[in-house]
Amino acid sequence: MNTQDQIEKFKQIKYELTRFMMIYKFALEEIETKIDILKQEFQMLHDYSPIEHTKSRIKSPESIMNKMLRKNSELSLDAIKSSIKDIAGLRITCSFISDIYQVSAMLQKQDDLKVLGVKDYIKNPKPNGYQSLHLLVEVPVFLSDCQEHVCVEVQIRTIAMDFWASLEHKIFYKYSQAVPEHLTRELKNAADKAYELDLQMERLHREIKEIKDAQGDDSDEELRQIIINNQQFNLPANFIKLLGE
Repeated sequence: MNTQDQIEKFKQIKYELTRFMMIYKFALEEIETKIDILKQEFQMLHDYSPIEHTKSRIKSPESIMNKMLRKNSELSLDAIKSSIKDIAGLRITCSFISDIYQVSAMLQKQDDLKVLGVKDYIKNPKPNGYQSLHLLVEVPVFLSDCQEHVCVEVQIRTIAMDFWASLEHKIFYKYSQAVPEHLTRELKNAADKAYELDLQMERLHREIKEIKDAQGDDSDEELRQIIINNQQFNLPANFIKLLGE
């Protein structure tokens, strides 16, 4: 193969890999748009959102290659797509444990998403104490010449669970040896405490909400206003009357 042929082959490989990675980027953007809509809906209608924030990432080609080599799999784009399900990942952080299951249910009800798998590490934590709800969802991506179905891993967890997982990752970053048993016990103990804090904060939230609902202290002025996209609209009394009729 001469130099020009090698250049052309490299260009073709680069094109195919760019398209491959691009599709996962678009799938993440589709999911993030759905989450943003849900977040805004709850904020506008209920003055509360179960979604605190989101964070997305796409595995690098190097990371993908290393994972395929560890699996002893062939290095082709078709094999990668069928073998690695977490190339695109989205983490959703919620306020409370009940919010996790609410967000999960809302996503699973969306007709254009196909749920491929659910792993509940909240009801069944990992041995080290890790907790999170994992969904594998297939997302349709519409391109100029075709439609692709792309797998995205969605992790949903509370702030406390995310705090524990982030620090656990930092503590053991690039540490590949066996973890001493006493450290494993301490990690599990820290995870248990984070879970207890989640339960306590959710109980406090529920009790305060019940008190607020019982007081029903919304003013007449507040009831006659709506806020959309940070713009305040006043509701004319006659308009409310007509809608009520």
